Amino acid sequence: MGLFDKLAGWLGFKKEVNVLCLGLDNSGKTTIINKLKPSNAQAQDIVPTIGFSIEKFKTSSLSFTVFDMSGQGRYRNLWEHYYKEGQAVIFVIDSADKLRMVVAKEELDTLLNHPDIKHRRIPILFLANKMDVRDALSSVKVSQLLCLENIRDKPWQICGTDALRGDGLQEGVEWLQGKLDTRSNQVVEDMRT
Repeated sequence: MGLFDKLAGWLGFKKEVNVLCLGLDNSGKTTIINKLKPSNAQAQDIVPTIGFSIEKFKTSSLSFTVFDMSGQGRYRNLWEHYYKEGQAVIFVIDSADKLRMVVAKEELDTLLNHPDIKHRRIPILFLANKMDVRDALSSVKVSQLLCLENIRDKPWQICGTDALRGDGLQEGVEWLQGKLDTRSNQVVEDMRT
């Protein structure tokens, strides 16, 4: 059973969850999504995403849609077309790419200030990926460089990950599941009152 299947089982009554997977090119987004799939559905070869790809996972109670958005500069303008539909964001950072940390921060700031995201309490899971690479920045240092402490109007979490081995992904998905589950329960409460 893949992590998405576990997440789906935990959410139970929720019918559909749209998750945007964002980050610069070569940060490991597609590798992470592949690792989260059930082992029998994982691809052997990962190729860079051109434009975007959609991964769907279904269980008896949930349809999970993950939008794997290309991080190449010429495709980043596509991200905003999916913000309105997103119920959660996974933002992947290459912890070993110190030179492009400023670009990652600029893209994050653009995301956070977009009208379709700015006034929503959408949970954001930051994955500081490539922790297996020598001299990779710690998740604490990545958090500092991205100024994550300034995000006060959205729940967020940062996890150090190694997408190739899957290290750190379970922790991140469990946190995200908890935030989505809390939001789902709040929606049900709001409907009752």
